[in-house]
Amino acid sequence: MPMRPAVGSYRGAAALCGTTHKTVKRVLERRQAGQLEPRVPPPSNTAEVEGLIAKRVQATDGRISAKRLLPVARQAGYTGSPRNFRRAVAAAKTTWKRDRRTYRPWVPVPGEHLVFDWAEEAGHKIFCAVLAWSRYRFVRFGADQTRSTTLELLAECFEELGGVPAVLLTDRMACLKVGIVANVVVPHPEYVQFATHYRCRPDFCEGADPESKGIVENLCGYAQTDLLVPALLDDEWPDLAAANAAARAWCAEVNGQVHSEICAVPAERLATEREVLRPLPSRRPPLRAGETRTVDKRGSIRFGSARYLVPKSLVGECVDVLATEDKVVVRHAGAEVIRHDPVGPGEVACGDLVDPDRRPTRGIRPRTAAEIAFLGLGPAAEAFLRSAAAAGTLRLEHELAEIVELVPSVWSREAVIKALGRAARFRRFKAADLRAILEAGRGLPTPVRAGQQLTLDLPLVPVRALSAYAVRAVSG
Repeated sequence: MPMRPAVGSYRGAAALCGTTHKTVKRVLERRQAGQLEPRVPPPSNTAEVEGLIAKRVQATDGRISAKRLLPVARQAGYTGSPRNFRRAVAAAKTTWKRDRRTYRPWVPVPGEHLVFDWAEEAGHKIFCAVLAWSRYRFVRFGADQTRSTTLELLAECFEELGGVPAVLLTDRMACLKVGIVANVVVPHPEYVQFATHYRCRPDFCEGADPESKGIVENLCGYAQTDLLVPALLDDEWPDLAAANAAARAWCAEVNGQVHSEICAVPAERLATEREVLRPLPSRRPPLRAGETRTVDKRGSIRFGSARYLVPKSLVGECVDVLATEDKVVVRHAGAEVIRHDPVGPGEVACGDLVDPDRRPTRGIRPRTAAEIAFLGLGPAAEAFLRSAAAAGTLRLEHELAEIVELVPSVWSREAVIKALGRAARFRRFKAADLRAILEAGRGLPTPVRAGQQLTLDLPLVPVRALSAYAVRAVSG
């Protein structure tokens, strides 16, 4: 007969202990049988994949679902039910949320940070910058995301702010850095020179950490949804200037409204923050309008995996290359040198400098006395030699020697040169053929191609109907 609990029933004891009456009964029966040590529960069937679950939850910042993780656990040897697995994933997520990174609010200092970044939507590249304390927003469109364009827009932002902040914070964009050493970003020398000139300090966020500059990430999304998307639904801007005009109007609108975070108007707070901003340099040299290239010995530059020809007088000089929407402009010493139509990678843009139909040819270098004398007849002799060689003329060097002998003996130099042109035209490359042309003299016909059809306006003549020619019987 099993023991009864002190309260008089299993259910009463279970209510006091916070368990079920069946558990109370099993415990009392084990104690009566002499099993005083607590029962060790069997290991969970999810114990062997707990490490895998924790690793995947940490890698996805707690976003992965048990449904997506279950096939991976099956391959790792998990044989339990999906229900137990969902419980294990939920417990791992709870642990990760407790131990993960804790975010603290950023308390900005007036005149300290300007946070900027690039965004891209529907082929449009949007430059966004926020002055951290006043929440003043600056948005512009750019043709590209190169270093020169970024620095140019930063300079324009400083002009609009009326001062320079102490720190320029951005992510590790490739155009502003040259490398990373021990997680320390090495800024590009041109970026350092730019910051030194404006007396500010460049700073970079942690890698793959957009939360550290969430203030500008929010602006990027705001500009995409409130500025760009409505424009795409209506008539899109025809060019970059129209897009930037719309961006200026949009910035004036949002900076003149109350900001929900600071409960103040950013344009009014900028007037206060401008007092602590660093003054703009008195002498601000213009930024280069494009990428720098050195003209090689072929008189060309390489830009976008294509080659563009420039005047040969600039060989060895540095030029600035600016790519617009439909032209590639080359400038030197502040003046435009030439502009080309963009070409694809591996192609060459000649422009007005070289005839595009021209092809490279092998140079002619005479060695024997006969070759020197023959090529001394001028361009007609060079054209005759190339045509004769292409036709596979046998014993060509002897034919040239015989042709040279025609000049001082009987025929004049001018007659021989004229005969060479006619012989090359009709593909007659023997010395005998040339002699026959010279002996024929002026009696040789010069055929030309047929011209256009001759159209004459002939005079109109009276006509009669066919019935006028009918044979009629003569009546008596």
